[in-house]
Amino acid sequence: MRLLFAGTPQVALPALDALAGSGHEVVAVLTRPDAPAGRGRTVLRSPVAQWAHARGLPVLAPARPREPEFLDRLRVLAPDCVPVVAYGALVPREALDIPRYGWVNLHFSLLPAWRGAAPVQHALLHGDEVTGASVFALADGLDTGPVYGTLTEPVRPGDTAGDLLARLSVGGAALLVRVLDGIAAGRLAPVPQSADGVSLAPKLTVADARVRWAEPGFAVDRRIRATTPDPGAWTELRGQRVKLGPVRPAPPAGTAPVPDLKPGELAAGPAGVYAGTGTVPVLLGEVRAAGRRPMPAADWARGLRLAPGECFA
Repeated sequence: MRLLFAGTPQVALPALDALAGSGHEVVAVLTRPDAPAGRGRTVLRSPVAQWAHARGLPVLAPARPREPEFLDRLRVLAPDCVPVVAYGALVPREALDIPRYGWVNLHFSLLPAWRGAAPVQHALLHGDEVTGASVFALADGLDTGPVYGTLTEPVRPGDTAGDLLARLSVGGAALLVRVLDGIAAGRLAPVPQSADGVSLAPKLTVADARVRWAEPGFAVDRRIRATTPDPGAWTELRGQRVKLGPVRPAPPAGTAPVPDLKPGELAAGPAGVYAGTGTVPVLLGEVRAAGRRPMPAADWARGLRLAPGECFA
């Protein structure tokens, strides 16, 4: 089939690579417009746009996919299907109706669970033991279309959102190719989503990434892993923002002395640097103070000279 690939961030590239190496033809890409990034606010092409430019493929980057110029270009390209991976904009009905086989979206959850922009982050935040990926037909509504195929992926105890998304993007790429093969062969029809088990996964904000030290230790661990690497878990100490990498549970009772700490209280011990939670303390991993490079918590605490009773806020 002739394909227009729609996607924007790095996580879309495994699918794009898989489609380029398949029996289908990627004739162009659709991506979000160039945008400022980083401290210097340098205007950058999206990873998908960079991939296409390196291979001499046309890049379509409308501000909104309902623009008449984009719709005209879509008709001229005449793709059989538009596979989508993290494109980042709502597609109007007029655009959905142009390709013969519509638009099919690779979404990183087992629909109807975690519809929305941050399915992997919410799976971790809520303690899911299993997640996965779904390929479904785009329709009106938020991730509500019928599903062509799924795969499952166990959530490992130390997974961050970045870790889990990396695995799902690779497995999902292979799933997307299989679905497109099945559509082209006429042997695959989508199945409507269940009305039960619907949950929503809005984008996690910087405010969501602030650690709540009064939460139980397991919830602190989940929040930090769910917001790593983006938007990045953080807290405050001495009026300054401190970013945190994943934490570890305190050693089991009887194996090492664990301090009795109130929520957010810090203490250095033989096993490392502890932070109190609403239940048991956790051991800090990597810490990044404002304007500093990331470093192990023990090195950070040594240079900071923590006073007894100091607390994260």
